[in-house]
Amino acid sequence: MGKYQARVCADVITARSGGLEGDIADERGAPQVIFTDPQVCAVGLTEARARAAGFTVRTVEYDLAAVIGARLRGDDYQGRAKLVVDEERRVLLGATFVGPSVVDLLHSATIAVTCEASLDQLRHAVPVFPTVSEIWLSLQTEYGL
Repeated sequence: MGKYQARVCADVITARSGGLEGDIADERGAPQVIFTDPQVCAVGLTEARARAAGFTVRTVEYDLAAVIGARLRGDDYQGRAKLVVDEERRVLLGATFVGPSVVDLLHSATIAVTCEASLDQLRHAVPVFPTVSEIWLSLQTEYGL
């Protein structure tokens, strides 16, 4: 986040930006990671914050251990993934991952949340097989796509 804020500051100082109106990472695109074992990471709105902001929300959760790529990390791999979706626009508002090395999933979620990617667009983002990133397909299937 500090690197992002430094870049925004430099753009303002060098007059490459019209101000801070277009900078959205503080509001929705700032990833958060707790480097514990297991890791906990999130980006965007939680379900509670999305509802409080007036969004019509649907959430989707999935067991990371059920993803084939996670099985390659060990028989005892455990984790959970959750997406928060704006049902009216079918746009990803937030994502949370808990499990070993889930921080590797966070940047794709950050891009999707920051760009307000629709679930219909995300259907065409093909994850590498066999990896934990297949969670995206599992979450989309769970959603009903």
